Order: sequence, then C-alpha cells, then structure tokens
Amino acid sequence: MEDKKSWNSNDLWEEELEILKSIINKTELIETTKWGGIVYIVNNKNVIGIGGFKNFFTIWFFNGVFLKDELNVLVNANEGVTKALRQWRFTSKEEINEKQILAYIKEAITNEKEGKSIKPAKKSRIVCDFLDTELDADKELANAFEKFTSSKQNEFLEYIETAKQEKTKLARFEKIKPMILNNTGLNNKYR
Repeated sequence: MEDKKSWNSNDLWEEELEILKSIINKTELIETTKWGGIVYIVNNKNVIGIGGFKNFFTIWFFNGVFLKDELNVLVNANEGVTKALRQWRFTSKEEINEKQILAYIKEAITNEKEGKSIKPAKKSRIVCDFLDTELDADKELANAFEKFTSSKQNEFLEYIETAKQEKTKLARFEKIKPMILNNTGLNNKYR
C-alpha cells in the first residue's frame, strides 16, 4: 500500500484543525486530500484548504481574491506570485470565530458556484529555432508534435532552447524525439 504524504505541521495544530473541520462540516463542502493537504470542494472545484505550519494554522481560500474581506484578515502568502489564493492565519484556538469563518466560507462557496476565478494566463509559444528546423525536416515528427497541448509543446521547446551548447541541444533532441513520436510528454512521469 502506498504511503500517502500528509501535511508536515498538522500535528502541531491537531486540536485547532479539528475545530476548523467541525465548522466546515456545517457547510456543503466535501473533504478530500490533495497535494498531501486537507482540501474542501464543491462541484469538484477547490474552495478552501486547511493546514498547519510551524508558526500558525490556516484556512486558505483558493479564489480568496474575490472575497470582500470585511475583517481584513486575508493575506497573500506569496506576494507577486500568487494571484487568487488568500490565507486566514491563526496562532491560537481562541482566535477561531465560527460565525465569521462560516461567513467567509459561504461567500467562497457562492463565488465558486458563480464561476469567479482567475484563469492562468496563456503562455506564448517559446521560440526554438533548433526544434523548429527539426520539425520542418520531419513531417511525421511535426504531426506527432502538433498532437500535444501548447503547454506540453512549450515544455519540449524550453528543454531544447535552454541548452547552451549545440551538442547539448542535439543530445536533448535525440532524447525527446522518441517521446514525441510515442505521444509521451516530457514531464509525464511527474504528473
């Protein structure tokens, strides 16, 4: 049986997280586990998650950017990188206010049902003259390459383009050519 990863600091906040769970259980959200953490969903969409860290425990709202945040409690955990996710951090169980938390969660559920979310920006196609030349010379390879999504195509393009030396580009191309022909993404083993 595979050993599932679990959030590494939940044990520091076991009682507090159980209190949050009891509050969340008063909503229609369904508990699941994603990325080793406790996540709550509605209509198969991530709404909130809870977890413990070294110095605090938190509820995170996957699309928290759309919440009114009248209490001014939400923080962006990674300013400049995180677009939509917001955290409500706590350092003791005394800070837990069921009525306030339920209001935020219910607003998050409503927002999710209304489809409020930030869609990831489409990345433009990476320019890689080396791979483009190879694709132009091999119709079968070009056809196989076109079957990939644009993000998977970009993974291949970036893999070749980031090589500094021509011999490295060639070696990388020889590695990915059978992957492309077999419809195997560059990073499939990590997914």
